[in-house]
Amino acid sequence: MDISEEMLRLARERHPDVTFHHGDICQWQSDHRYAFISAWDSIWHIPLEQQENVISRLVASLAQGGVLIFSFGGADEAGDHRDDFMGPEMYYSSLGVNGFVALLSGLGCAIRHLEFDQFPELHAYLIVQKR
Repeated sequence: MDISEEMLRLARERHPDVTFHHGDICQWQSDHRYAFISAWDSIWHIPLEQQENVISRLVASLAQGGVLIFSFGGADEAGDHRDDFMGPEMYYSSLGVNGFVALLSGLGCAIRHLEFDQFPELHAYLIVQKR
């Protein structure tokens, strides 16, 4: 059993009335509209060329007035890189603050909060609301 399967098993065991989904966020689609979607410390591990598509689909899956909160690499501009500062080599990418704000504004979202929560690290998060 890999770590994600173990996490799902524990979550289902502790919260049997909640539906949990496991899958590739780059392929995920839902006909359901959600009041709240969270993507914490996940978006920056998907390929840079997929980020606009994933964020667009997450926003499309929000109900009117729904809220999306996600963390991302808080650089000024888009880019990607690999490093091993936390152990195993990992891939990181980000549209950057300017890219995410422009994309989300264009998708009809109101930016409710933008914060660099681990300054001076470039870890940022956005809270947006679908109009």
